[in-house]
Amino acid sequence: MASLRFVVKRLLLLVPVLFGVATLVFAILHLAPGDPARIIAGQRASTEQVNQVRRELGLTRPLYVQYVDFLTDAARFDFGNSYSISQGAPVRSVIVDRLPVTVELAVYGQLAGILIGIPLGVLSAVKQDSATDHLTRVGALSGISIPIFWSGPLLILLFATYLGVLPTSGRIESTLFLPNHWTFMGRQLPLTGMITVDTLLLGRFDAFVSAARHLLMPALVIGIYSTALISRMMRSSMLEVVRQDYMRTARAKGQGAKITVMKHGFRNALIPVVTIIGIQFGTLLGGAVLTETVFGINGMGLTIVRAIGSSDYPVVQGTVLTFALLFTLVTLVVDVTYGYLDPRIQQ
Repeated sequence: MASLRFVVKRLLLLVPVLFGVATLVFAILHLAPGDPARIIAGQRASTEQVNQVRRELGLTRPLYVQYVDFLTDAARFDFGNSYSISQGAPVRSVIVDRLPVTVELAVYGQLAGILIGIPLGVLSAVKQDSATDHLTRVGALSGISIPIFWSGPLLILLFATYLGVLPTSGRIESTLFLPNHWTFMGRQLPLTGMITVDTLLLGRFDAFVSAARHLLMPALVIGIYSTALISRMMRSSMLEVVRQDYMRTARAKGQGAKITVMKHGFRNALIPVVTIIGIQFGTLLGGAVLTETVFGINGMGLTIVRAIGSSDYPVVQGTVLTFALLFTLVTLVVDVTYGYLDPRIQQ
């Protein structure tokens, strides 16, 4: 029961955060230079045509009415239609189509960081001041220092241009065709939009291999930074934990070093690392803007870049609020994980 109250309390705290983000997005876009009606109507449109578009967009109404309408539509996940992307398609459908692409990229990059960074951090802490520790710390510092706009082209130059073993852009070979649904127990179900998952659902191993090859370099670019940051935090947290009295007590009782570290230290050392993982996932979603641009992946990052360039305000509003919603949900997962790792937090 305490766990349920803890989750409900955290959910309620997300409401003012989303409200604040929505208000900020509305204010920034209305203060931004440029006239959306003029952009939609075209530079050669007459004044009457521009005014007609302005009325259709509701820009002639009082600002507070526009604000209330914006919040109401945002609560229904209705941001209107895009006028520069997908030939005037609803913003909702644009987000639904391209969000899985970005999430898939961020998940694989974060997964690489967790699976590699946590063991490296523990190993570095256990072997403090050894050659392994120094090598890990230098590697982590290098990984944090390398920007995406530099590491991306570098990997393309190495693996695509020189070695020719990986493709430079896209998500799958253009010669491979995938249907828009999969069959389960005689029922046709929609695909997830995450291509590595979809190819497995369809039983297309050849397409899965192609998708994995296309995803490897973008995920590696994100994973380098993720691994470096997580390993540094895990090392610092583990070093702090192993100095605690209960760790020395466990060693005094005759427990081996490995058992003491993994049984008593690892779980407590994970708490600050979980914070970094949660915050970093939101950062990776933002980093997808650069990654998708470098590798030509048509996800949310590339979409928001194009929308800003063409002043497509409905798409900008929808994508920014979607990112904010994802980030708050990740924060909720982090809080719940805290409660699992340390039940005292739920009190």
